[in-house]
Amino acid sequence: MKPMRLHHVGIIMTTMEKAEAFLEKFGLEKDYMEYVAAYHAYCLFTKYTEKESPVELIIPTEGVLTEFNKGRGGLHHIAFEVKDVEASRREFEAAGMEMLETEAVEGAGGILVNFLRPRYGMGVLVEFVQQIK
Repeated sequence: MKPMRLHHVGIIMTTMEKAEAFLEKFGLEKDYMEYVAAYHAYCLFTKYTEKESPVELIIPTEGVLTEFNKGRGGLHHIAFEVKDVEASRREFEAAGMEMLETEAVEGAGGILVNFLRPRYGMGVLVEFVQQIK
């Protein structure tokens, strides 16, 4: 399944203060933020415009994401929008590749998500996103 467009780039921030400083430094405007229980993290999205894809700032509260990049945070993933995230999972699994989740997870802002493990993405963690709202 070919991705429709780049949906966002995900960056892990170790604190909310660092996320806010990042927004200010680069003149980015916050669109919305939601807590995603499956990943124990606040997900803050910047505004989407006709010329820009949003940036997702991920602020983990516990779990494996707090240890990302030896606890320093940083660039985490790129996300592509697809029509059907479950169809994407089935397609990759049929080709012998593993996804992070056995089925899609509800993400922030009315999306379903799943991740292709980095060993199958040439070292890049790739997220597939389906808009449901």
